[in-house]
Amino acid sequence: MIEDTMTLLSLLGRIMRYFLLRPETLFLLCISLALWSYFFHTDEVKTIVASSRDAVKMVKGKVAEMMQNERFGGLDVPDAEFAKTWELKSHNVAVYSIQGRRDHMEDRYHVLADVVNKSHPSIFGIFDGHGGEAAADYAKAHLPEALRQQLLTYERERERDREKDKEKDEKKDGLSYPSILEQQILTLDREMLEKLSATYNEAGTTCLVALLSDKELTVANVGDSRGVLCDKDGRAVPLSHDHKPYQLKERKRIKKAGGFISFNGSWRVQGILAMSRSLGDYTLKNLNVVVPDPDVLSFDLTQLQPEFMILASDGLWDTFSNEEAVRFVRQRLDEPHLGAKSIVLQSYYRGCPDNITVMVVKFKGKAAEQ
Repeated sequence: MIEDTMTLLSLLGRIMRYFLLRPETLFLLCISLALWSYFFHTDEVKTIVASSRDAVKMVKGKVAEMMQNERFGGLDVPDAEFAKTWELKSHNVAVYSIQGRRDHMEDRYHVLADVVNKSHPSIFGIFDGHGGEAAADYAKAHLPEALRQQLLTYERERERDREKDKEKDEKKDGLSYPSILEQQILTLDREMLEKLSATYNEAGTTCLVALLSDKELTVANVGDSRGVLCDKDGRAVPLSHDHKPYQLKERKRIKKAGGFISFNGSWRVQGILAMSRSLGDYTLKNLNVVVPDPDVLSFDLTQLQPEFMILASDGLWDTFSNEEAVRFVRQRLDEPHLGAKSIVLQSYYRGCPDNITVMVVKFKGKAAEQ
């Protein structure tokens, strides 16, 4: 009896091994498991699929980064993450701006150039908002036009003084491109604070503005948007310096005002703001720990003989150094967007988590006349 039972079990074992180990049986088993997982564990399957997509994006990013000559046409751009994409191509300036991986698009830019009459310097601006879009929108809508009006008045007065041979008098009133920039930025901040605080809107923005005339470039900066220039030898010349809480000068000022900085992924004022100067941010302005004071720098273009300049929000500078950005754009100045589009997309594929806006301006002699 026992021997018959053992024989039967042995036979059943052979039959099971024969059928279960067949390729057809294994294939059907896998299909069954997949269907079962789909119908009874849908969330887990979706998570796996989403993870796979993220992995694919990472691989694509690595491949794109290694390409010697990146071109937009060769990159697979995720439409959902480029929901807001702005671009400009006009004369000697090009802009490319993407929402990227952020939930909202808070970058803004503005170009105000009188190419025909040249009645005032061209005005270029980058405004990187935070805490909402209101502050960046306000700066874009009001600062360039206010500057234009002030510059027109200044130029008319200067021309009148020249005709009367009173060049010395124009220095007595203290007006100059740097002083006009500083005054208008501080005035804008006061107006913005009054407007936004009335509705308890805590939004703020950076402010990077350049005034470009035939022989002079004047750049004002508040916050961590940044400008860099490529001189005649291809070297990177900083046009601005970031305002960060960890810098000694800024840290001392914040501490003196009774504030503090703490580290939460990055150094932040009062544990909130990742820059030490901005426009708007009325709650931090009330504490006097964040200020709107711009740094203003002037450059003699006859000495530098520059090829181009880059003005960009901090999204670009998260993935590019000044020198690397200049080299990258210099190799792509013959592109329709003067390299702005290529460097924005390259920054995105390097993993930038922020909005990215890049403006490239060619100078006289390196492009069509301004």
